[in-house]
Formats: sequence, structure tokens, C-alpha cells
Amino acid sequence: MLTDDAFSFLREYHLATLSTVGRNGRVHAVPVGFTYEDGIVRIIGSRGTQKFVNAERSGRASVCSVDGARWISFEGPARVTDDPDAVAHAVELYAARYRQPRVNPERVVLEMSVERVLGSQQFRV
Repeated sequence: MLTDDAFSFLREYHLATLSTVGRNGRVHAVPVGFTYEDGIVRIIGSRGTQKFVNAERSGRASVCSVDGARWISFEGPARVTDDPDAVAHAVELYAARYRQPRVNPERVVLEMSVERVLGSQQFRV
């Protein structure tokens, strides 16, 4: 599904926009750091924030990252978990791509199973 160029892009420091749908049907789009591993996009953050509330309610999310003419977008079913092992793994992946995040006892992780990938031609097989 993804090329070596795509995997290289996904290891570089790029932020993204997470889009979810709010209770009122409007799109809620916010900047996030994200990681991708084995068909799963992970986003860490604090329990109860709107992005996670929306993802839990709708069960879906989309993430798009852009760097000039290079871009990649993932969409699929999403779940939010506070499972300690899942959160620790997501933090480890985040630290490898971005930086070690601050300690956050309210941390959860959004896990999105990728159903669809869009992006620059060099990123798709």
C-alpha cells in the first residue's frame, strides 16, 4: 500500500491535521503529531479533549500531513483507549518521531485502523 518514500516521510518530523466530526455535524480539525505502524495511526493526548470525544462518538477519523508537494492522508475507524500498554507504546513511537512528551496522567491514545490512504503519487503503490 505504501512505498519506501512514504515510510521515510512518516519517520520525518511533520505535523498533521486530525479531522473528526462534532456532535453538531461540523468538522473539527486540529494540529497533531502522529505515528504510523502496521496499518495503525496513533495520536496521543489528554482524556476528554474534543478530538477524542468526537472520535469516540463517531468511531471515525482522518489524518492528513503535508510538506510542500508531498502529502499523505489516512482515514478509518478510530477508538480511544487508556490501556497502559497501548499508551506506553504510542508514547514510545511518538518520542522516536518527535520528542519525549511530558508526563501526563490523563494521557490516552487514539488508534485509527487505516482503511484508506490518499497521497502523493510517490507514496502509493
